Amino acid sequence: MPTSPPSVASPLPTDGRTVMTVSELNREVKQLLEGNVPLLWVGGEISNFAAPSSGHWYFTLKDARAQVRCAMFRGRNRNVRFQPANGREILARARVSLYEGRGEFQLIIEHLEEAGFGALMRQLEMLKAKLHAEGLFDPTRKKALPYLPATIGIITSPTGAAVRDMIQVLGRRYPAARIELIPVAVQGQGAVQQIAQAIQLAGRLQRHDLLIVGRGGGSLEDLWAFNEEIVARALAACPIPTISAVGHETDTTIADLAADVRAPTPSAAAEIASANAAALREEVDGYRWRLTRAMEIQLRHHRQHIQLVGHRIRHPREQLQNHAQRLDHLEIRLKAAVRNLSQSRAQRLVQLERALNQVHPRHKMDGAHQQLTHQVRRLHKSMGSLLQHKKEQAAYTAQLLNSVSPLAVLDRGYAILLDENQRVIRKPGDVKSGDPITAKLSRGQISARVE
Repeated sequence: MPTSPPSVASPLPTDGRTVMTVSELNREVKQLLEGNVPLLWVGGEISNFAAPSSGHWYFTLKDARAQVRCAMFRGRNRNVRFQPANGREILARARVSLYEGRGEFQLIIEHLEEAGFGALMRQLEMLKAKLHAEGLFDPTRKKALPYLPATIGIITSPTGAAVRDMIQVLGRRYPAARIELIPVAVQGQGAVQQIAQAIQLAGRLQRHDLLIVGRGGGSLEDLWAFNEEIVARALAACPIPTISAVGHETDTTIADLAADVRAPTPSAAAEIASANAAALREEVDGYRWRLTRAMEIQLRHHRQHIQLVGHRIRHPREQLQNHAQRLDHLEIRLKAAVRNLSQSRAQRLVQLERALNQVHPRHKMDGAHQQLTHQVRRLHKSMGSLLQHKKEQAAYTAQLLNSVSPLAVLDRGYAILLDENQRVIRKPGDVKSGDPITAKLSRGQISARVE
């Protein structure tokens, strides 16, 4: 902004009052504004745009009812990605200030972007983060493209340059493919629904081996239909392999991330989708040469084999003579084999007869009878010894029992006293005067009464 030379303040009468100069006032107001108002965003329309040789920008930002002067210095405007112009809607991040030289309220611009662009970018990044978190862009879920697709579907505008470029590339590189155009609007009202419905319909019909979805270049707003969630989900759910070809190489949309393959341009998408006819022709020629070579080798091998077999073929009479001689030889060998086999079997029979005699039941019965007789003798002897031992042991035991028997004690003149309940009386206290008692003797018993 051009500045005017500073004016020289004239002496002012004070009369004891505090009087500020205009410069002091503007400086105080500037410091007050800059110290108390934080950075803020302002939106409006550019007018009176000026870009002097200093590199700074000066313009007015206005709406329907007000306007404010703005300045953006060279160090800041280098990062602006578009060229401001009168009538253009913008968003500005600015700090409030005052231009002291004229006492004008103004905004010092720190950052500038086209109106709507920032909001769109924020919306785009939020949707991208959401779909990425769901795994919609995961490389593991992407399908491989067919090598030789028989039918290729192109979902795009029927009037754009993109469809002509793709058809031209496909016709040149891969004329054998069938190309079907699925016309849709690629921008404007209803474009998003048309693109998503076309992808879904193609997925249900499955008439195509491959789908190309895209359009030519344009601004972010022009390409926005391919940044919508419904289009991204339709691409991710499509059972047919898809190629996204939206805009130029520097343009990247959500459709590019959701599709199975992203092509930098529509023409590149056609090249990716098609097999190069010249390359295929060279490949087929290579196969033909290898097949011809293999057939020649096989024919040579069979020819050599036939020649070898021809040399080995002999006259039938010679073959009959050879067979007759071989038959005689086999007869001699057979007779010798029969003779040897008979002798061997006779010897084997003798051996078996001897072995049979050795295991005849008569021999086993004789041996068993002798063994039984011996065991009976041993049993009788053992029983006699055992009985004698038991008799001696019984006599000794009887003698021992007799020595400790109560009857033996009674035989020596002793008696056993029993009370009327036939219990043994061991001490005087077991009975009282007048009780009947019984004295059991060696032979008989005596009844008595206690006195």
